[in-house]
Amino acid sequence: MLPARETDVVAMTRARELAAIAAAHGDIPVGAVVTDLAGRIVGEGANRREVDADPFAHAEVLALRAAARARGSWNLEHCTLVVTLEPCLMCAGAILQARVDRVVFGAWDDKAGAAGSVYDVLRDRRLPHRAEVVGGVAEADAVAQLRAFFDVRRRP
Repeated sequence: MLPARETDVVAMTRARELAAIAAAHGDIPVGAVVTDLAGRIVGEGANRREVDADPFAHAEVLALRAAARARGSWNLEHCTLVVTLEPCLMCAGAILQARVDRVVFGAWDDKAGAAGSVYDVLRDRRLPHRAEVVGGVAEADAVAQLRAFFDVRRRP
């Protein structure tokens, strides 16, 4: 795995802020931002499945949509998606459809991850587009955020 860039670490800080917003609304704390080549945030999203009663309102999808609107194109080539949790299968498909070049994430998802843990969709050579993957960026912070959210909900 390749190392994170300085701009990835800055973007991860914003993604964690968005994850906290999701948690405050009762959604799983996942936040995502899309950055351009210069590391500027061009789109962001926080999980909104519970708030919107929308199974597709994952942070990654919302960030990709916002970036596409901001850039005026669905094609997000030369962009990086930074997200607090390893993308699921649905989000990995959306990432590839948007032609995102890089994906940076914090916590690994050993139950549903599609960027190297359970599946490795983003780097599957059988697909017409692949993304560079950088995992484990600010991992301890991302894991702590998720753990705190679920600990409260799992108490008897």
